Amino acid sequence: MAGVPSPAYAALDATGLPYRVIRHGPVRSLAEAARARGVAVPDVVKTIVVRRGPDDHLFVLTPGDRVISWPKLRALLNVNRLSLPDAATAKAVTGYERGTITPFGASTAWPVIADERLRGRQITLGAGEHGVALAVDADRALDLLAATVADVTDPEPAR
Repeated sequence: MAGVPSPAYAALDATGLPYRVIRHGPVRSLAEAARARGVAVPDVVKTIVVRRGPDDHLFVLTPGDRVISWPKLRALLNVNRLSLPDAATAKAVTGYERGTITPFGASTAWPVIADERLRGRQITLGAGEHGVALAVDADRALDLLAATVADVTDPEPAR
C-alpha cells in the first residue's frame, strides 16, 4: 500500500476537522510512540476493534495508559459476550491493519465508544498506515464520530 494515501485523510478532510499528521516511523511500544509523537502516554489513543456478534463490530477508543474494562463495556452495551477479532478479521472489517486502525475512513462506519478520559484533550490516533499518527482535538473528533462517551476502561495493569 506504499504510495497510496490512507482513506483516513480523505475522511478527515471531508469533516473539516483540523488535524496534524505525525510521521514518526516504526515504534515498539506505546511509550515509544508517545515519545516519537511528542505527547504524554494517555494522549496516544488505542483504537480497538471489538466484535459484538456476527458482522457486528465497534471501535473502542482508550487512552494509552488504560485498557478496556470488559465488565463496564458489556454493561454499557447490555451484552453478555464481546470478543476481539483476529488480525485478519480486524483488517477485513475496517480496511486497516492492526497498529494503524482508526475510525476515520474505515471501510465500515462501526459505532464508536470512547473512554470519558479522552474529553478535553489533544489526542493522537492511528492514521491507517504504520509509523504515522493523526493529532486531533478529542472533543471535536468524538462529536464528529457520534461517539458514545463513557467510563469503559481500567488503569493499565502494572507489569
